[in-house]
Amino acid sequence: MRIFKTKGVTRFTRREGIADACLKEAIERAERGIIDADLGGGLIKQRVARPGQGRSGGFRMVVAYRAAGRAVFLYGFAKNDRENIEDDELQTLRTIGAIWLAAAAENIAQAVEDGELKEIADDDQET
Repeated sequence: MRIFKTKGVTRFTRREGIADACLKEAIERAERGIIDADLGGGLIKQRVARPGQGRSGGFRMVVAYRAAGRAVFLYGFAKNDRENIEDDELQTLRTIGAIWLAAAAENIAQAVEDGELKEIADDDQET
């Protein structure tokens, strides 16, 4: 499983102090079949804990997800900032997610090189 985050999610996680290990844990839960919400179109919503707290009041991450393949964190928000995403936002995220899930390995490598995506490596403990 390769895990990526978009440039916007990279900024969000840095600002909120969310470690890459927390994002990896969210994908590991999805791989075990524990998905907080299936948003359709290859998107899932996973809860991520606030540093030093639990998941329930923490952050929500929208992820383009294909089991045993690729996961791309597309969007994140704090539960206390907003309840959910709007329908038009969801439709846009589905379109973006479908593009990333269907992208060839060369396109993903180019996106990483260009800074559009950042891969979360197994040994990456960056916050």
